[in-house]
Amino acid sequence: MTAHGRNRLSRTVPLAGLAGRTAGEAVVAALRKRLTGEDSAEFHERTSERYAAMLGHSKGVLMKAGQVLSFVALGSLVPPERQRVYQAAMARLQADAPPMAPELAAAVVEAELGASPEDVFAEFDPHAFAAASIGQVHAARLADGRRVAVKVQYPGVDQAIRADLDNTELLATFLQLVGAIMPGANRLDVRAVAREVAARIGEEIDYRIEAVHQTAFADAYRDHPFIRIPEVVPQLSTRRVLTMDLVDGMRWSQALQADQQLRNRWGEVIYRFALGSLRMVRMFHADPHPGNYLFHDDGSVTFLDFGCVNRFSTQQVTLMQRVVAAAVADDAAALWDAFVEIGFLTASDAPTPAELLEWYRDKLQPLLAEQPFTYTSAYAASMVQGIFARQGAAGSVMSRFELPREYVFLSRIDLGLTALLAELEATGPWAAIRSEWDEDGPPATEIGELDVEHWARRGLETVEP
Repeated sequence: MTAHGRNRLSRTVPLAGLAGRTAGEAVVAALRKRLTGEDSAEFHERTSERYAAMLGHSKGVLMKAGQVLSFVALGSLVPPERQRVYQAAMARLQADAPPMAPELAAAVVEAELGASPEDVFAEFDPHAFAAASIGQVHAARLADGRRVAVKVQYPGVDQAIRADLDNTELLATFLQLVGAIMPGANRLDVRAVAREVAARIGEEIDYRIEAVHQTAFADAYRDHPFIRIPEVVPQLSTRRVLTMDLVDGMRWSQALQADQQLRNRWGEVIYRFALGSLRMVRMFHADPHPGNYLFHDDGSVTFLDFGCVNRFSTQQVTLMQRVVAAAVADDAAALWDAFVEIGFLTASDAPTPAELLEWYRDKLQPLLAEQPFTYTSAYAASMVQGIFARQGAAGSVMSRFELPREYVFLSRIDLGLTALLAELEATGPWAAIRSEWDEDGPPATEIGELDVEHWARRGLETVEP
């Protein structure tokens, strides 16, 4: 076996062992409960902590995958009475990954910017205030007094990630953990999820790409009343260092403790940014997880981490709008035609228009149900099962789909947004908000009125990417 092969195996075997050990303990816990009535709480707590600890020390692909699934899959498929146990353990993956030593961060800054942090910045905190899978963030100050956040990539993480992305078994084995700890997860298409996660992570290694994405969003949303995008400092941003305005705000765990009215407002802001940006600037922020938001008392939200952004043409956006409009109108033929035109249905055994309509309308309950609609954990769970089911009516439809490369993140965005809104228990007039965008309807809320005024000021000058 080559050294490269041994390295790949060494990355995969510990995960396989954890998956096997977890599965075995799950059987023991189930038998114990059946025989003695003993609660399995200890098993769930121990498993979630093991899972988070292993991923937290495996910076790169595995940890990034853990961040994705910690909120989307774990939040929806774990038994309701155990969800909080897993969410508590996964919180470390969303915002507080183990940091690198100060001297390593300083070395990266010097290599990228040509001087030590003390020479580049008027002030530079050697200890990171946030850390994640690809890099960590330091507070700093420029000579003019401007407060900035400096994201520094972990040394060697780009090579490690590229190697891991070539190792399809690594991600597939990791995702088997889902089947070991969550009832019903055997219906997940593990390899399909692995491909999606790998594709997204592959775009996040070069911070220059992120700087371009973030600047495009900042240009479009500058002076927006409730959507905030930190400005990039281009002269202090490179492949492995990204410098931007430092923003203070509440993290996810704090936001969940706010009163429901404020959470509803934040939910509407997130919804309008996630889906409104597609219509207004033809871009998707394709990484909707809790670590990428800062919440403010005035109801505004700051959006972070633009490593993965999808851009679409006007024609593509129009087709996606046609898909939703046809489903809302209960028009099976129009829905089928739009799916064919997009390229989702090319196989000879494609679903019938009636099958397609039934499946897709199931995904649109926030638009079709009685308004206002409240996102719940039960609805989020049904979304996950509907997307990844292998069996039943949904599985039959999904198995006959073709997924063009440019649309690979759509289900990720749907699931991530749904999970976020469900955690917030956000209530809103979602159907009327869609009507604003797609049917020239009147503003549905006060936030909608402010949004319309923003785009009127902008003159829609940023519509074309």
